[in-house]
Amino acid sequence: MARQGKRKAGDVREPSNGTTDPESSDEGDLLEGNASDDEGALSDGSEGGLVASSSEDEGALASEEEGSDPESDGEGESDEENEDGEIGEATEELAQAVQDYYLERDAREGEEAENGELVRGQEEVGVSGRGEEEERRGAGEERFGPHVDESDSSEDERPDRNTVGNVPLEWYKDEEHIGYTKHGKKIIKQKRKDELDKFLKQADDPKAWRTLYDEYNDEDIVLSKEEIAMIQRIRQGKIPHAEVNPHEPYVDWFEFEDKGQPLSGAPEPKRRFIPSKWEAKQVVKIVRAIRKGWISFDKKPEAPRVYLLWEDDFRTADKTANGLTYIPPPKPKLPGHEESYNPPLEYLPTEEELNSYDLMYEEDRPKYIPRKFDSLRQVPSYANFVKDKFERCLDLYLSPRIRKKRINIDPESLIPKLPKPKDLQPFPTTLYLEFLGHEGAVRTLATDPSGQWLASGSRDGTVRLWEVQTGRCRKVWSLNTPVKFLSWNPNPDRPLLAVVFGRSVLLMGSGTGNETQSEAAAGLVKLQETATGAADEGAVVRWQKSERAEGLEVVHKHDVAHVSWHHKGDYFASTSPDAVSTAVLVHQLGKQQTQNPFRKNHGRVQRVLFHPTRPFFFVATQTHVRVYNLAKQQLAKKLTAGVNQISSMAIHSGGDNLIIGSYDNKLTWFDMDLSTKPYRTLRYHDSSIEGVAFHRSYPLFASCSDDGSAHVFHGMVYSNLLENPLIVPVKILRGHKVVESEGVLDCAFHPTQPWLFTAGADKSIKLYCN
Repeated sequence: MARQGKRKAGDVREPSNGTTDPESSDEGDLLEGNASDDEGALSDGSEGGLVASSSEDEGALASEEEGSDPESDGEGESDEENEDGEIGEATEELAQAVQDYYLERDAREGEEAENGELVRGQEEVGVSGRGEEEERRGAGEERFGPHVDESDSSEDERPDRNTVGNVPLEWYKDEEHIGYTKHGKKIIKQKRKDELDKFLKQADDPKAWRTLYDEYNDEDIVLSKEEIAMIQRIRQGKIPHAEVNPHEPYVDWFEFEDKGQPLSGAPEPKRRFIPSKWEAKQVVKIVRAIRKGWISFDKKPEAPRVYLLWEDDFRTADKTANGLTYIPPPKPKLPGHEESYNPPLEYLPTEEELNSYDLMYEEDRPKYIPRKFDSLRQVPSYANFVKDKFERCLDLYLSPRIRKKRINIDPESLIPKLPKPKDLQPFPTTLYLEFLGHEGAVRTLATDPSGQWLASGSRDGTVRLWEVQTGRCRKVWSLNTPVKFLSWNPNPDRPLLAVVFGRSVLLMGSGTGNETQSEAAAGLVKLQETATGAADEGAVVRWQKSERAEGLEVVHKHDVAHVSWHHKGDYFASTSPDAVSTAVLVHQLGKQQTQNPFRKNHGRVQRVLFHPTRPFFFVATQTHVRVYNLAKQQLAKKLTAGVNQISSMAIHSGGDNLIIGSYDNKLTWFDMDLSTKPYRTLRYHDSSIEGVAFHRSYPLFASCSDDGSAHVFHGMVYSNLLENPLIVPVKILRGHKVVESEGVLDCAFHPTQPWLFTAGADKSIKLYCN
């Protein structure tokens, strides 16, 4: 009876012979395959009509599905006939309710379609992965109408073409593709159109205003009218879907004790619309208490009589009488832990750090070094602390503060106006003569006081004497040792050469003067019995007769690098950088005696010079130049070069200006009457500077470098102390080749003409004339 009742209710079950009834199969599919969808639909739209179906009905349906096997029909038939007929009746009612629900839904959807509010979900149902579901729903749509999927799941949306996941699109910025398909093939980017073509296309395309570019999938999307209407509803603050009723009646899905009973079904009483007498009495009491002062209100805070002087500095809205804003005073830097009188141990410097501070320049030293005191009263500045603060506040209060307008200044006007090089002639500009003959790099050169002869020393161990006018080599001295430096005696009556090689200084006659001068020079280079080191073996140097050439040889204990003559020609000084206490020695040629006045030198000595007119002596270490007064035997001045290592040095004929070359490509000019720091620092060379030179009579000075060039500068020194020297670069002379990172090794001016001699590592000597 139960099974017959079920079949009569809706013909939902399949017949036992295995054939399929279309109507019955459709209904069975709806009950079995779309259980989850139809249950949700029934729950939403039936207004509680089917909610009352109990678990017994669901169990009946489950038993029905389990008994759909044709083989099991005969076995359970006898048992089911004995069951109560109530199950069949309930099943019949449930099937009838399902059929009524679908008929009502078809009618409702037909009305919505006529009004143009049909849900667009049917058009956007995905195709991939849903073939079986559409076949299963196809039969149901013939009977019950089209099915509308009301789920908000993302599966209903159109799938993305790009399947790279959450990979940033910047990774594909320089690639031809924008991702990969599910089969691993590249998704090629669309060719980007020209902006002009895109603009013209937008002007002609009526759909351009609703076309969007999807950067993730690299495609253009045209919004439909429904999507535009949805966007407009979202902008108006409404629900996106027009068919959704935001004010649907509330449905209680759960059972509770007082279900179906409202909070109060009685009409509103009249007393709710009449003012309360009790509330009126309370108001009268409160008003009476306020009048008598029993109830007090919070008063407004009064403005303080004492206020900060600079409180309104940052209030730009407040204006003064003249319309200008307040100008804040300068704020001092707040102190930190290191400025405490008892700072932590990690802020206190160690002994090594304190010693390193003493070796620094004054501008490089820290402005404040933390110190530790037991109490605040022991701080040196505590005694005048209150007084200093009072004076500072008084200065801020009394000082007039005004706003200065910004001045528009032309940057070109800030550049100093230098004279043109053609107005500063004469100076060397053209290669006039080339002296060839050395077999090694020419390390040093010097001109005699008359300007007729030129002496050069090379690493091939020879010293050559050249005639300047013709370029002819007159004489060659072979010393078999690389020559480091040579210098001509500045006294014209003493034609002598001082040649530095190894640990010796060779004094020999050049043979360029007349007979009287040659005889005088020969007499000076003869060894005397009173010479230093002749009898005392412990002397700092040893004067002896030279075996390499006709002359005297002053042998030192360390290698000699440089020699410098006094302007009278009787004294000369030698430099041994590797020595400590004998780095600078002063020799007297007339008596053949040697003195060691500088036993303690502050650093490695690089160069020494005599002042051209006054009793001053210049000693250059790697970073400083100390000026000693020989008459008073004391330090007169200390010049800070501002370079890493000094390579060469020259002094102006006036004696008040000094130029220094360095291995870090800098050339510094010192005005000793002005300051102990460089007046001007010139950075024109690309490599280390090997030599510098002043002209004796013309306002010229030059520098030579390992970059293969020599720079000529106009350096005018005025006798008026109120006018600074004029320094103008006028010419760059290039002619030497760079050999093994060495270019021009030395330079020297002609004593009477504006000519420049340069010695290069390419074994040549060049003469530049104007």
